Amino acid sequence: MFLLLAALLGLVQGLTEFIPISSTAHMTIFGHMSGMLDPNHPEQWTAMMAVVQLGTLLAVLVYFAHDIRAITTAMVVETFRERKQPMVQSPLARLGWLIIIGSVPIGVLGLAFRRIIEGKLTKDPLVIAVMLVAVAVVMLLADRRRGVRPIESLGIADALIVGIAQALALIPGASRSGTTISAAMLLGFERAAAARFSFLLSIPALLASGVLELVHALRVLPSNELWLLTIATLTAALSGYVSIAFLLAYLRRHHLAVFAVYRIGLAAVIGGLLATGLLQ
Repeated sequence: MFLLLAALLGLVQGLTEFIPISSTAHMTIFGHMSGMLDPNHPEQWTAMMAVVQLGTLLAVLVYFAHDIRAITTAMVVETFRERKQPMVQSPLARLGWLIIIGSVPIGVLGLAFRRIIEGKLTKDPLVIAVMLVAVAVVMLLADRRRGVRPIESLGIADALIVGIAQALALIPGASRSGTTISAAMLLGFERAAAARFSFLLSIPALLASGVLELVHALRVLPSNELWLLTIATLTAALSGYVSIAFLLAYLRRHHLAVFAVYRIGLAAVIGGLLATGLLQ
């Protein structure tokens, strides 16, 4: 039974991390309904979710391995070459620095509000339902924008704006991919380019939160649950890879509207569960 729950936990995390329907919303509902989320110890659930996110980090690292290798190589070459020319010339090196710049907002806000993030407020189903609808509206607005900008046109201001959108995803129910893809589309980027930058931008955030919470998880989680956490993380990696491939292929021809409608429907379901007392 526990093995099945661990596998389902990883499956939910992997499938919903990159698709803009809010992994936090689905994970929190799953935690409440399965009994895995202890209201008296919300910090344990936060630590568990962050560690399972290492699985989705592995998925994005494998999927974008070629891009990551090329960007890293370009940044190293640009950094250590002779300074006869401007420091950043390569588009790949420039993209790498913009990913770092775009990661600053979530790093600063994540550390500043860590206690709130680990507390009960971020597990509140009502907050999740409100954010599901709010970001769904933003996604529908972004869908109306016919973006044509390629990722090569990304600038510092763009990276910071999308980075701030990523930081807003610290609010449960917002969806990191939902906020970042929508922000990039509102800035005029084409859907596929917006999704690609969103996924690349997720790497520093997932790595930092996963490593920090892994140390915390080893302290707060019972030792007999760590092997279940490993199963969940590996399942998240496999399902996360599938969800990345699906979304990139989907956005080449389709819009975000279907995900926005799903979010609104999920918010209605949460509202119904709260009203009937099935969800606390």
